[in-house]
Formats: sequence, structure tokens, C-alpha cells
Amino acid sequence: MTTTAKKVGPVLRGLDDRIVDAVIEAVQADNPNAEVEVDDRGGYVRVTCDRECRLTRASLEDALDEEFTLAQLEPALSGFAGRMRYVSDDEIVWFLERED
Repeated sequence: MTTTAKKVGPVLRGLDDRIVDAVIEAVQADNPNAEVEVDDRGGYVRVTCDRECRLTRASLEDALDEEFTLAQLEPALSGFAGRMRYVSDDEIVWFLERED
């Protein structure tokens, strides 16, 4: 029996394309062993990984080539899949708490 993996990660809207692209690049860098899926619905962009998705400030700043805090993403974080915790000001982790 095949099971569908649970996806977790941020849902972004209201950001310019450069920042959305940087978030995608940073999530790919921070989750090297995961398949990162991007679902662009025009009004919002969903970025997900299976079961756990990390986003670090360092990877985001590398992708943007400028300073950028994770708190600057909060106004555009219209939602997310899974549970979210700030590990620090430098990292956000979305995770799947349990399996169904």
C-alpha cells in the first residue's frame, strides 16, 4: 500500500518575485535531502517538503545577497502547512507532529 507523504512549509503572498525566488532557493539549500515542491497559484506561493521544512536566515540572505531577517517574512506568511516553530531568530522549522 502506497501512502502519500505529508507536506509542510510556508505559504507566501504579497512579496515581490525576487524574495519569493530567494525563499525557494533558501528552502532548497536548507533541505538538501528533500524534494522541495513549489505551487504558484498567482495570489500565493506554497513551498513544501515532506514532513519537515527548514528555512534559515543565512540561506535566505545568501539567496538575496543582502541582509534580511526572518521577521520580515511574517507579513507575507499568509499561512503554512504543518506546525511551525522558531528555533531562533535565525531559523524556522515547519514539521509534521504525527502521522495519520
